[in-house]
Amino acid sequence: MTTAMPSRPVGVRSRLRVWGGPAVTALATGVFLGVLTNLAQGWLPGAWQQIANSGAVWSAVAFAAGAALDRPGRGLQAAVGGLGAEAGLVAGYYGYAQFGRDGVGDLFFPLVWLGMACVAGPVFGVAGHWWRRSADARRRVAGLAAFAGLFGMEGLAYAWKLHYAAQAWACLALFALVPTLMARTHKERALTLGAALVCAPLAYALIELPLQALSG
Repeated sequence: MTTAMPSRPVGVRSRLRVWGGPAVTALATGVFLGVLTNLAQGWLPGAWQQIANSGAVWSAVAFAAGAALDRPGRGLQAAVGGLGAEAGLVAGYYGYAQFGRDGVGDLFFPLVWLGMACVAGPVFGVAGHWWRRSADARRRVAGLAAFAGLFGMEGLAYAWKLHYAAQAWACLALFALVPTLMARTHKERALTLGAALVCAPLAYALIELPLQALSG
């Protein structure tokens, strides 16, 4: 009489592939883009260098990671993918600063940005997935409004705090274009723009003002 050896549970390998593939891809993409944004600060002229590693631009990577998932109902995977993308951006940006430039120096801000990545990554990964895959119009509107609101937040920062008019207008243009070009219907465009008008000052108060205080 033979005893069957225990085998790996059916589906474990496929589940690892489903979860691990997108997460690793998002992380690797984030690292690459983190290095690129660090380099772009030397390529872009003047105050435009700040665009390269802005919170809105970085969060767009998490948003895209969540939107790239090919099936609806995968919010948790979108959150993991968004987290991987944002953590990769921080690692790539500060890794290049450490080994390709003059060093990171104080670890305070790398840790601040990593902490923010742990929040923003999952949030905007899910937001991107909702916008692209959800059958619920309210979720599509919420996800896209949160994304557009980040550009509104940065437009406010450039206008009020930094007094960079060109950068402020560029961010405010994106704030308007995101709902206009990415929403599915006229009704969703109007609802998204209205919700983004609320998200922008809220994000400014909750994110931008504390960051300004830390930088000061």
